[in-house]
Formats: sequence, structure tokens, C-alpha cells
Amino acid sequence: MSDLSQLFQTAVSDSKSLASRPDNATMLKLYGLFKQSTEGDAPDEGPGDMMGMFKHKSWAETRGMSKDEAMQNYIDLVESLK
Repeated sequence: MSDLSQLFQTAVSDSKSLASRPDNATMLKLYGLFKQSTEGDAPDEGPGDMMGMFKHKSWAETRGMSKDEAMQNYIDLVESLK
């Protein structure tokens, strides 16, 4: 596992134990970066339910971002929330 992957896994763990829950917009950004880091680009079609649509939109906004860039952005965002 690369250093970046290890830092990413640590950030994922840290995101679950933040002192306070981030606002919804930040949570969606974390979701989009996580999905881009782990699965790549979002599919063209998203789910039909409201929350699923918000999540899909957030993930789709990272389309084209490399896995490494998405991981680094996720790490940086989690660090800023500590």
C-alpha cells in the first residue's frame, strides 16, 4: 500500500471520529471525494431518490479527477475539519 493510500485510510478513519459532524455540504463533498478515490468516475445515471441524487451530483463533480488527487483532496479536507 502506498503512503498516500495509508494516509487516505487514516483520513477515512479520522472522518468518523471528528469532534463535531460537518455540515451537509461538507459531508457531500467528502462522499464525492471518497467515491472518486475508491471507484473512479460516477456513472451518468444516478439514483432517483432525493438523497441519492445529491450524493451522485457531488460524486459527478469530481469526474475526471485522478484517484491520487481525489485521495489528497479528501485527506486535506478531513485535516481542515480537525
